[in-house]
Amino acid sequence: MNRSLLLLAVICSLHGCRNTADETVTGDWADYLGDPATTQYSGLSQIDTANVAQLEVAWSYASGDRDSLHRSQIQCNPLIVDGVLYGTNPQLKAFALDAATGAERWTFDPAVFSKDLFGMGTNRGLSYWTDGDRSQIYYPAGPYLYALDAATGQAVTTFGDKGRVDLHTGLGDAARDMFVISTSPGIIFEDLIIMGGRVSEDIGAAPGHIRAFDIHTGELVWIFRTLPDDAVGGANAWAGLSLDEERGYVYVPTGSASYDFYGGNRPGDNLYANCVLALDARTGEKIWHYQTVHHDLWDRDHPATPVLVTVNHAGQDRDAVAQVTKGGYLFLLDRDTGEPLFPVEERPYPASDLTGEWTSPTQPMPVLPPPFTRQRLTETDLYPFDTTMRREAQELLAASRYGGPFIPPSEEGTIMFPGFDGGAEWGGASYSPSDRLFFVNANEMPWMLKMNAVDQLDGADPGQSVYTIACQACHGADLKGGGVFQSPSLLGLSPRLDAPAITQIVQHGRGAMPAVTWLEEAQVTAVAEWLLTLDEEGPEVAHDRPVEAGEKVEAGGEGSWPYPYIMDGYKRLRTRDGHPITSPPYGTLTAIDLDAGSIRWQVPLGEYPDLVERGIRNTGSENYGGPVATAGGVVFIAATLDEKIRAFRARDGKLLWEAPLPAAGYATPAVYAVDGVQYVVIACGGGKLGTDSGDRYVAFRLPAR
Repeated sequence: MNRSLLLLAVICSLHGCRNTADETVTGDWADYLGDPATTQYSGLSQIDTANVAQLEVAWSYASGDRDSLHRSQIQCNPLIVDGVLYGTNPQLKAFALDAATGAERWTFDPAVFSKDLFGMGTNRGLSYWTDGDRSQIYYPAGPYLYALDAATGQAVTTFGDKGRVDLHTGLGDAARDMFVISTSPGIIFEDLIIMGGRVSEDIGAAPGHIRAFDIHTGELVWIFRTLPDDAVGGANAWAGLSLDEERGYVYVPTGSASYDFYGGNRPGDNLYANCVLALDARTGEKIWHYQTVHHDLWDRDHPATPVLVTVNHAGQDRDAVAQVTKGGYLFLLDRDTGEPLFPVEERPYPASDLTGEWTSPTQPMPVLPPPFTRQRLTETDLYPFDTTMRREAQELLAASRYGGPFIPPSEEGTIMFPGFDGGAEWGGASYSPSDRLFFVNANEMPWMLKMNAVDQLDGADPGQSVYTIACQACHGADLKGGGVFQSPSLLGLSPRLDAPAITQIVQHGRGAMPAVTWLEEAQVTAVAEWLLTLDEEGPEVAHDRPVEAGEKVEAGGEGSWPYPYIMDGYKRLRTRDGHPITSPPYGTLTAIDLDAGSIRWQVPLGEYPDLVERGIRNTGSENYGGPVATAGGVVFIAATLDEKIRAFRARDGKLLWEAPLPAAGYATPAVYAVDGVQYVVIACGGGKLGTDSGDRYVAFRLPAR
């Protein structure tokens, strides 16, 4: 054997080799979610089913800026290139570490550009580019895309405005002051970085157009308009993108058009909302589109990147796109044409009885693979662990609309099952070519979707009226927060905030909260002053404030709510002891055979610690963050509210290992190798589902020999 072949054999023995295209695994995790195809797969095999139970902590890094009061989070899937790890912290500072030791190399604070950190949102990852001489990191923070020198962390001043590009670019003058950020990184193809983004889901939403920027200059190169110029906003791709480098196609998962829950002003199917789009990555020209929800009224955004896979279908290898949904379905589409590989039926669903609403008479439903979550809620699915709480759940069902999918929003209240946060969520799915299995974690939490008539607000306190139309959806009718964005309580603010501070937050956003730009200044002042009258008991014991003559919020007009209905708030349906009103499982991990279109196995994911104390195990729990599969036959996932990371055997779902984390790991792990040693790293940011916030990244490895 010559020396070069011997070296190749040594590398493969240390790192394992990919099962595709004769690539040798380098040990890097150089792309968001593992590779441009976002397969969340590592070809490393040093950690396998026989030794994974021996994993131990290799290092732990405190990234700083943990904020329990405001429920800070870390959702970042870090990059690892040439032994250096790149990530972000709870305040979206970027950093670089020695990936073998966790020793800090540099940090970058976006506050060097501006001290105003309002409306920053969260960050789920970064992008890496190199031409062999230069290496750069690109990452979104708030309304900007930053370019950093990978070696020093300094801004690349030739990119955009001294190192950053405004993500409002190309969206039009009307969107200039609207809420526009990106929670997911762009994807790099040749000399372009292609971006989706997050926009508001209320009125005054910016359009969700897809844009490509020159990675050297930051100049806008092309734009694909997901909405006509005169349409409402939204139809944006907040979950991230995937790329077929050989074809030169970028695959885009879009969300719903705004307003999420009432569409009387947007009749029809609302293309290109709720679509998988295939675009020419060089020009932005549309290749094909496929819509998975018509005229969305349920906030059924595509929550994760499309995963690019090769399957054996009808005896032939087919390149495909696998798109998971919040509703618990998987659409498997031909990568060139967008045609479904398995049959999809247009099935009839009920019409809305809300004034002025239009609902699609049918919705697309995959025949195969079968759904990976339950689809129908019945009395037999209710809470089994307490008779009184089960009876209360029965009473709730009796007063609500419930059953299967696509029951329209209603004034009585419509129970969504699975709820607003899936089914599948932003953690994405993993495909293992070595095991030929597709892995997806999911939630099975019921949520309430209730619509209130806006004319009920006439004559109410002006501040409370503004709260109802602009704030209640996230912070709740009781102002205690929670909901889909884990919003904080707004009771008892006066010791912590004054009216100008509240005004700043409303107008500019903070953390996961978007800016509410469509309110008039007088309305913002009214809601700020009203909030400051409330103590910890809420509006029932508010200090009286005289209502000035003529003060009220009209149902129509500039700066007011233009629709006849407003959604009542994002409400998980929990028992009085804090569990879903349904029977387990509450969270699952599922393996799907994409060749056959069948479910290979499904196991509960996570546990509720208080139920464990009562001897009730294996219930699953709500979860955020995704799985990573490896060539060692192992699937790694954290994601659960019991603050653990776990490893499952890929072929049958057997739990092989679990370890406690310093805070819940609501992120997708990364798997990499340095100097022949394989690591698994997870961001432990907590801050959701009632868990405390954290700031650590924790890496695991096998014991040194």
